[in-house]
Amino acid sequence: VEVEGPKMVHQIYFSPGMFGFARLASYNYFAHVERALNARFQKAGEQIDKHISDVLPTASVRRRAAMLAALIDKTSKNEGPIHLLGHSTGGLDARLVASPSSELPVPIETMRWLPRLRSVTTMNTPHYGTPLASFFATSNGQRVLYALSAFTFIGLSLGERPLAVASLLLGLVGRGDHALGFELKLMDRSIEALLGLVDDARSPDVRAYLNAIKEDQGAILQLSPEAMDLMVAGFSDRPGVTYQSTASMAPMPSPRKWLPTIGHPFHAASLALFTALHAITSLYDKRYPCGAIRLDSPEDAPWTEDETEATLTRALGESPGFHANDGVVPIRSQIWGKLIWAGLGDHLDVLGHYHDEQPDEPPDQRHVDWLTSGSSFDDAHFEALMDAVASGMLKAAQ
Repeated sequence: VEVEGPKMVHQIYFSPGMFGFARLASYNYFAHVERALNARFQKAGEQIDKHISDVLPTASVRRRAAMLAALIDKTSKNEGPIHLLGHSTGGLDARLVASPSSELPVPIETMRWLPRLRSVTTMNTPHYGTPLASFFATSNGQRVLYALSAFTFIGLSLGERPLAVASLLLGLVGRGDHALGFELKLMDRSIEALLGLVDDARSPDVRAYLNAIKEDQGAILQLSPEAMDLMVAGFSDRPGVTYQSTASMAPMPSPRKWLPTIGHPFHAASLALFTALHAITSLYDKRYPCGAIRLDSPEDAPWTEDETEATLTRALGESPGFHANDGVVPIRSQIWGKLIWAGLGDHLDVLGHYHDEQPDEPPDQRHVDWLTSGSSFDDAHFEALMDAVASGMLKAAQ
């Protein structure tokens, strides 16, 4: 039943993930999530005030959390519930800000809003780390990370990808680095050519964003499974605050996934990239398995509450192991607090960055998929995910 007139103003703070951004040139990282939550809160008779933390894309979690805390202190009103939502690394920012055991480099009065905090939502967050971070910490991995950041911005900005972009991307796939199959020299030469195809890439804020990735990669070291093992022990949840998470996995890449890419060079290159990322993310170390375990288990089997296992099995048809991932984060690493939604989808699908079945929508509302994973994520999945997130926030505010 729709309720007439807003009853209260909820303040929602969004924190982007690794190599993410708030608003970069003409593109909004959380555009689809913002729009979906706004519609659901309005239907419930509530009003929201939205803010996005303009974080340093690959800086340490502590630095990013301090920036988020300062934003909340500067913009939060004196009444109404506060909700934090972080995607990927942004979920760790939110948890660290909320944690009563954290010590951030901000004045104590900056945290005066904490009594109004009602919920922390983490979407595909590496709570137990990701093997991909260990690869990004290598010299070749740092160059690939920079390229991924550029590709993300390019792919999401262009929408309609010209053949020139496709041919350049195909030129990146070679025989150089054994881990990714990328010819890194070709990649280095091609990034600037790719950026030259996007008018917005010439703006100072885009260049500053890309330079920030080169200059500060503190989060890369922190997101390794070994480092997150310690961070899990140090992060404590704030009493009275609802913690909810979403988790997804992409299907294991297989030869038949290549069939739909025939005649579509961009999708072929994108699938090649995703296949490499998925393979690295699926690496498993039983000492640091990127998920909750019981040390007394002889098989180091995943451990969660029965309700969580039921949610996973119902959504995926099975209980996924430590190898299952969304191309960036293992699915077992994404679970924290109450698992409110699980399904098939890659790391960017859950933000609304998936193939658009309605290409005639206005450009600012169109879903653009730059990472071909074969997950078949669509509008129905996104709507169900957003229903779960909004419902959890509204219940927490009661």
